[in-house]
Amino acid sequence: MDPDAALELVKHGITLLLLDVPQYTLVGIDTQMFAVGPAFKGIKMIPPGVHFVFYSSSSRDGKEFSPIIGFFIDAGPSEVIVRKWDQQEERLVKVSEEEEVRYVQAVRSLEFDRQLGPYTLIQDGDWKRLSNYITKSTIERLEPIGGEITVTTELVMKNTPKTTMEKSLDEQLKTIKFSTTVDKSERKGCYYTSIPRVIKRKGIQGEELTSLNLDKTQLLESLLMKDYGGSEDSLLGELQFAFIAFLMGQSLEAFLQWKSLVSLLFGCVEAPFHTRSQLFTKFIKVIYYQLKYGLQKDRSDVQTGASALLDDSWLSADSFLHHLCKDFFLLVQEASVVDGDLLSWTRKVKELLENSLGWEFQHSSAVDGMYFEEGDEYAPVVEMLDEPSTDEAASA
Repeated sequence: MDPDAALELVKHGITLLLLDVPQYTLVGIDTQMFAVGPAFKGIKMIPPGVHFVFYSSSSRDGKEFSPIIGFFIDAGPSEVIVRKWDQQEERLVKVSEEEEVRYVQAVRSLEFDRQLGPYTLIQDGDWKRLSNYITKSTIERLEPIGGEITVTTELVMKNTPKTTMEKSLDEQLKTIKFSTTVDKSERKGCYYTSIPRVIKRKGIQGEELTSLNLDKTQLLESLLMKDYGGSEDSLLGELQFAFIAFLMGQSLEAFLQWKSLVSLLFGCVEAPFHTRSQLFTKFIKVIYYQLKYGLQKDRSDVQTGASALLDDSWLSADSFLHHLCKDFFLLVQEASVVDGDLLSWTRKVKELLENSLGWEFQHSSAVDGMYFEEGDEYAPVVEMLDEPSTDEAASA
């Protein structure tokens, strides 16, 4: 890069100053990950906007790693974010206001420049496609108290029915070394939107209730108005937030929320073709880029100790994602009228899954397309009720 252009990027980009981070610690930002060396003091030339910073402390020999801790940031041009390593807690913490003023001035005077690793700008396109609906308000609404996302402080329901994939994730997370003991009496997870799994409403007859559960369009409309202020982009922002927290941050809670949102949207029959075609075109595009990135085999984080959770558990033809996609592809195929962009992106997702995973999506009938893993809580619910049910929703 031309030196003058590089200097402009240093001055106008975000600087992440990370002080006293132990050698061998894994530090990541967005789709990039670094192994800390003796001179490391942070990252420079970061494009302004939303980013996800995550790290995993290492044993002294650099062979074992603790659970990842991550946090979202939204910073403007020339902004400097300062964190310092706390040896006792083995995590990054904020510095005092007085220290922050001093460090910011030192960064802007280029005193740390030689010790800052450059953000790999060529990877910024991948990150933008994974995070383009996440805003500052998304982060403020969803992030946990203190901002840190880590599986060690999550309260995940143990009695929730689990698919093969979730059981695999559980096993992986149990094998992580020297996990810290935390007080789980206080809620420390993210503030995700509650997505009802089964719709139960007072005064609705069995046939209508069954219809509501087989087509999630009315539930989607209700959630959009009640929880997202009518904003489709806010829902997509939460979908992206959860995926990033899951894939980069190894959060099981985030995976469950991503699954809930994907299941909600793929479970809509009317919305994709009549009331929310634009939303579904954007949703399918989001899913395409999430899967395209997540299924890459040459990502550096797979080899560095922060094991990627998109592994063989995703490749099984009995995964929940395969079932949802199979039914949705059939829905699009049999629709009398389909938005051109929605059709185009649906085909791209189908081709990606077929080419990357070898999945097959053959259908002999709509009924044959509905196979669900035994015990899967996202299987269609059919209720024949003689009496109205109570006015409640069973949340995932």
